[in-house]
Amino acid sequence: MEIRLWRELLVPYELAVKELVMKFHQLKKEHKEKDLYCPIEEVSGRVKSINSILEKMQRKQISWDELEEKVEDIAGIRIICQFYEDIEVVAELIRRRRDMRVLEEKDYITHMKASGYRSYHMIIAYNTETLEGCREIRAEIQIRTLAMNFWATIEHSLQYKYRGNMPKHLAERLSNAADSILQLDAEMSSVRNEVMDAQNSMLHQSNLVADILNNIENLYHYSNKREVAKIQDEFYRIYETKDLEQLERFHRELDIIAEGYRAQALSQDMGNGSSI
Repeated sequence: MEIRLWRELLVPYELAVKELVMKFHQLKKEHKEKDLYCPIEEVSGRVKSINSILEKMQRKQISWDELEEKVEDIAGIRIICQFYEDIEVVAELIRRRRDMRVLEEKDYITHMKASGYRSYHMIIAYNTETLEGCREIRAEIQIRTLAMNFWATIEHSLQYKYRGNMPKHLAERLSNAADSILQLDAEMSSVRNEVMDAQNSMLHQSNLVADILNNIENLYHYSNKREVAKIQDEFYRIYETKDLEQLERFHRELDIIAEGYRAQALSQDMGNGSSI
């Protein structure tokens, strides 16, 4: 029998998971920097354990030659959203990307599994560079809400414990819990706009504060320290009022002040250079 070099087999999948997680985190960062609501709440990834791969091959009667084609979730990415509506937004973001190709989509939200499992799955082809060159591998992206993920995590643990023979009373309780999760997601969707407005406001204020403090720190290095101390005290006074309009006005005024100091410092440097 041919020796199976598992470590060698899984290296491209490990690389792909790291790269994909990083790319989705970057997507979150770009939304934040532009004061935009991000439909992605959390991102995680994993490479399927050898034990799980072998179990799946046995359960689905997959041969060794079919392993990388038919075990589509060796590389797995999980994207968690706050709201049900965000799932389709994330799926569309993935469809539009040029660095990954969607091979298949499985909608277990509209077509919920008998167990109560709900999630949106996308099988993608992704290219990663290895020592041997470019490798196209398959990865499964699961997109679900926080509530769906909580239910799925519990269900997965119980399924593992009972090896697919879960007691009837537990299966019924899980099914009832799935109905509650459905109601919870619907209830949260009803306040989605209000939550998004609140989160966008918080994000906007956070970015304003970061810009203001960055400007103050820059001013400290090339302007009058006493004046900078006054500006900083004024910032803290405005910050304590919790008035976003005042904070925005202060931010605009500070930009003008900082630009003036920068121009003055540049002029002095040029003057010093010309006298040499």
